[in-house]
Amino acid sequence: MKIGLVSPYDWSYPGGVQDHITHLAAELRARGHTVRILTPATGARARQVEYGVYRLGWAAPVRMNGSIARVAIAPDLKGRIRALLEREQFDVLHLHEPFASALSLTMLHLNIPGLVYIGTFHAYAPRSYTSASEWAYVSAKAFLGRYFRRLSGRIAVSQPARDYVSRFFPGNYRIIPNGVDIGRFSPDIAPLPEYDDDKLNVLYLGRFEQRKGAKYLLRAIPTIRQHYPNTRFIFAGDGPLRPAFQELVAKAGWRDVHFPGRIAAEKLPALYASADIFCAPNTGGESQGIVVLEALASGRPVVASDIAGFRTMIRTQREGMLVPPRKHEKLAWAICHLLGDEAARRDMAVAARERATEYSWARVGEQVEAYYQEIMALHAPLAQRTYILPGATPLAVPE
Repeated sequence: MKIGLVSPYDWSYPGGVQDHITHLAAELRARGHTVRILTPATGARARQVEYGVYRLGWAAPVRMNGSIARVAIAPDLKGRIRALLEREQFDVLHLHEPFASALSLTMLHLNIPGLVYIGTFHAYAPRSYTSASEWAYVSAKAFLGRYFRRLSGRIAVSQPARDYVSRFFPGNYRIIPNGVDIGRFSPDIAPLPEYDDDKLNVLYLGRFEQRKGAKYLLRAIPTIRQHYPNTRFIFAGDGPLRPAFQELVAKAGWRDVHFPGRIAAEKLPALYASADIFCAPNTGGESQGIVVLEALASGRPVVASDIAGFRTMIRTQREGMLVPPRKHEKLAWAICHLLGDEAARRDMAVAARERATEYSWARVGEQVEAYYQEIMALHAPLAQRTYILPGATPLAVPE
């Protein structure tokens, strides 16, 4: 097959959807398929040459679902996009968050004959959560309906993601989760030297913004320190709230609270390996959670908020512990429980790694490939369709 993977988000900035597309492309290529990535890009990376990547248009920051996303806001590229699609002759055009950007909507608007359009929906927001994506879906539902009908196949990365998009666009969705590189993230990785000592490390990794909930882990520090003074807290990542959090820590005079900033990709496996506990105090709006998957693959017990997206991966007292969101006291006591029980941490580490293998890219890629084949068979011309009856050999329908 020849497959086009379409990102609505800026290729120059890291993100969960971009990471998903990168790994899916690699897995599909390993299975013998030809894959191209179509994406907006700004900044220095927009001028880089990268195999199999077409850069189309530019992007701008937009507040979505309690976060900031750099979404394609392309000029009128209809002619260029049409020429590209006609030249490449894709069998499948796989649009990620198909309604999130002008780039994806332009491709759906062109509606190239014979091209199978498939959409993957990544986003989730609870009903009580006000988000730009929900506002957009509600306000533009009538307009987007015709584009929704042009999708021959629809994927959701989790049950919460399916429930969310189904509120606005009811239909059949196949649940195929985000994947994780279980070779790259592993319990066998050596920790970072600066964190490899006798201290117990609690790791947070993510953007510093309201939805990610880092402030609740900060509020839990005094309680945890009261019982386990030999604990180090690592707040890795960047974002608009980081300066305020660092100022809070400095004024409180808390020692061993580190803000190493954005972590280079090559150091991420060692960072996870440095943690005794991974903490995900998110408040909501997570359809699944790639950093949680990476922590599980690294064999780290996880203390996370009991939100829909995390329940699909973590079973409390198995791979970790789930606590009510926005409750720093509950978060503190769950972390204290695990800090004080090394045997429980070891058992959870083994269970976490086993759980992560269910989300390996090999498994996810196999599911996506099978879904492509299923949808293509359904939309092939009648003369090319193959029907299999129980106990019979495949029979091609004659013209």
